[in-house]
Amino acid sequence: MIQVREAIIVEGKYDKIKLSNFIDGLIITTDGFGIFKNKEKQALIRRLADTRGILILTDSDGAGFVIRNFLKGSVSQNRIKHAYIPDIFGKEKRKDKPSKEGKLGVEGISEKILCDAIARSGAECSLSDQRVKTEKEINKADLFACGLTGTANASENRNRLKKILELPENLTANSLLAILNCMMTKEELMQICRENFN
Repeated sequence: MIQVREAIIVEGKYDKIKLSNFIDGLIITTDGFGIFKNKEKQALIRRLADTRGILILTDSDGAGFVIRNFLKGSVSQNRIKHAYIPDIFGKEKRKDKPSKEGKLGVEGISEKILCDAIARSGAECSLSDQRVKTEKEINKADLFACGLTGTANASENRNRLKKILELPENLTANSLLAILNCMMTKEELMQICRENFN
């Protein structure tokens, strides 16, 4: 696995699934052009850029560059790194026909080419056999202790926390956990919970 410090921004869920096979890090999807109207996700990406930096990895077609340029214009330039995949023509296995431009997207590119693109981006990467969790990391037990999972009010509490932190409302508990670990310490989460959930 490759550990990447920056939050990786990709277009769709299949890109995220592909990267999750060999990347240990936070991967956020733009849902294609959905990012243009999703103010919550835009705010999340800006926040991640401020706290840890972002790495944009979109397809090499025209649509990918439109999304990349939109993100470039909404985040401080010194907080962005770019990974570019080469123009490789073909068709993704799950699709009936090639894309409009006939180029493979992130999901269709080999792991080696993707790793090379990420390495060339200047992202903070390290190799590891498996992810080492630290005691200071927020875990599922912490979410339970805060009343964010496993209780009658858990869903309501998670929604309140997302509003407090200005996070997208449709985050799952697992996605919330990954994002919280990017944004704050365990102690900071506990403080927010003590102040807002009894």
